[in-house]
Formats: sequence, structure tokens, C-alpha cells
Amino acid sequence: MPPERAKGVVTTSSNSAGGEENAMRKILVGSAGVVVGGCALVAALAGTGAGQVPPDPPGDNGTIKVDGLDFDSHPDNEPHVGCIFQIDFYNFDQGDFTATLTFEGQPPTGGGQLLTDQVFIGADPAGGGNDLDASKTMDLSAALAGIPPHPVQGHHVKLTVNAPGSIGNDTKSKVFWVESCGQPPATTTTSSTTTPTTTPGQPGVPAPAVPVVARPPFTG
Repeated sequence: MPPERAKGVVTTSSNSAGGEENAMRKILVGSAGVVVGGCALVAALAGTGAGQVPPDPPGDNGTIKVDGLDFDSHPDNEPHVGCIFQIDFYNFDQGDFTATLTFEGQPPTGGGQLLTDQVFIGADPAGGGNDLDASKTMDLSAALAGIPPHPVQGHHVKLTVNAPGSIGNDTKSKVFWVESCGQPPATTTTSSTTTPTTTPGQPGVPAPAVPVVARPPFTG
């Protein structure tokens, strides 16, 4: 083989090897970038779940719960309570916000508007579904006193809460039963007759009858 041709063959082989090496470097660098980016994303997501408060989304993100005796701070709802119960407010926004509570009797027991009240709910930023902002203890004994209850369920009540500070509709509601409330125990009355004591000789009282003694026959 002529020297020139041999030299050309060597040069071509060297250039091909160098191109493959550069391509491999680009692939490795790109893969490393993907790995680093994925690790950063995982770390960011892990940091969000590790004790950090989630961001406060705009809108009506608060919730209300009905809590019967014994009262607690768990965000559960009890559909059957007694005359005395609590309304709990969770995850409402921070600000000068006061919620208005309206209780109304619902069919089958009815009764119309029973009671209204207010409670401050804006003490701290929204912190999720377990963030208790306020609790209000209610007593419907007097409001339900004259309304006959359902024989099994008690009184059917609807709660409507107007909570300002949200974007859009600020109204929330709950319907529940109030048991053993509002009906006083039945009372019974008894009557008795007495016979007055009388004494002979008093005005209006006849004298006792005197027995008549027959005379013996005459025997001259």
C-alpha cells in the first residue's frame, strides 16, 4: 500500500474515534443534567411535605363541623347532637373576619329561624384542614322548647354560615339532628273531694231524730 494511502486511512480512523468520543460525552453530560434536575425536584417536594404549611389558596377554602359532647379539636362532623353542641371553624383566612351563624328548623319538625350568633374566625392564616380557627358553643333548648320533635330523630336543624374573606360565594351550610331537646316533661293533675264535718245544732244542720216511745195500754 502506498504511504500516502496508508496515512489517509490512519487519519480517517482517528477522526471517527474522536467523533464517537464527543458524542458519548454529550450523552453523559445530558444524562447527568436529567439526574440532577430530578433530584432537585424530589428534594423540593420532600421539603414541602416536611412540616411546611401549604400555600393559602384563594377562594372559600374554610370548613365548618358540628361537634357534640364531649367537645374535641378533631375535624369530624357529628350529624346527631344534644341541645348543647359546638360549631368548629377550620382553615379560614386571616383578617378582620367575623362569621354569622343562622339556625333554622327544617322539615319534618320545622320551626323557622331559631337563633343567630357571630364568631371571629380570622386569627391566623389558613393552615390546612386540621387548622382550628374558632369554636362556638350553642344551646338550642329555649329555641326548640315549643316545637314538637320527631318521635325518633328529634329536631331537624339547618345551620347557614356566612364567612367573609373568600373569593366568590362565602356561604356554607350543615343539616343535622338535635335530640332530646325542647320538650318539657308532661305534668298531670289530680283532684279529690272531701266531706265536710258537721255538728248538730249548727245553722243549716238538722237536729237528730228523737225516737218515739209507745205508751203501754191502759188497764183500769
